[in-house]
Amino acid sequence: MSKKPTAGSFLDAMKRQDQEPEIEAQAPKPVKNTRAGLKHIGGYLDPDSVEKVAILRARLRLDNSQLIRRAIEELFERENAARKFGDR
Repeated sequence: MSKKPTAGSFLDAMKRQDQEPEIEAQAPKPVKNTRAGLKHIGGYLDPDSVEKVAILRARLRLDNSQLIRRAIEELFERENAARKFGDR
């Protein structure tokens, strides 16, 4: 049978922990802020659109930000071309 933990065994474990040599804590390396100067734009999408985003991310090997940027650039170019030809 196993012994039930008691307050005494807890205190003994705490004393042993205090006696163990301390490992020198290393300061964490500063994380480079890759989002500096960028603006977050979000939206709420229906399940079909979420699935399309996931498929495109996988096929094109892009993250959400890259995928959105690419979609906006393509739409912007298409709209500019339509305006040049008087379609809009």
